[in-house]
Amino acid sequence: MCRTLATFPNTCLERAKEFKTRLGIFLHKSELSSDTGGISKFEWSSKHSKERSVSEEVLGWRESFDLLLNSTNGVAAFHAFLKTEFSEENLEFWLACEEFRKIRSATKLASRAHHIFDEYIRSEAPKEVNIDHETRELTKTNLQAVTTSCFDVAQGKIRTLMEKDSYPRFLKSPAYRDLTAQASATPTSSASSSPAEPSHT
Repeated sequence: MCRTLATFPNTCLERAKEFKTRLGIFLHKSELSSDTGGISKFEWSSKHSKERSVSEEVLGWRESFDLLLNSTNGVAAFHAFLKTEFSEENLEFWLACEEFRKIRSATKLASRAHHIFDEYIRSEAPKEVNIDHETRELTKTNLQAVTTSCFDVAQGKIRTLMEKDSYPRFLKSPAYRDLTAQASATPTSSASSSPAEPSHT
């Protein structure tokens, strides 16, 4: 469990190290499978500039859902949170659709489309996402002539569901609130790079 602010380290260096460790633990079990085009475990840099960059990134996730989804670490953190709610299939489907649109081979596109449908869309699929019957049937019809846009409607509805439902809870979660507190405590470049210049009279 995350500790309270009262137990945070006192020095700037300790705060930075603690923040790096805290986020690393948060992301540790959030590896996404390669077939979703997901991410692997984040590899940390020991440089303080990198820590500051990640701190700013973490604080940016609360600005918009787009910023979270455009961040590799943000996706990993959100995935870790969704696992606690047993709804990680929504994000995995969204990511699978993102990768699907990058496929250029017609043969691979058709094969991948049916795999995604069987994995996430069909009734009683292993990772069935929560979409309405009309959207499911529309997506099924789209598979008769596969294009890169055949999952657009379903993906859009799942994105909206995550943004309105899971994302606000993620921002209010103890894990993320603790991370933002740590990020705010991480030294800035002006505070950690060099001592202040002496004033001249």
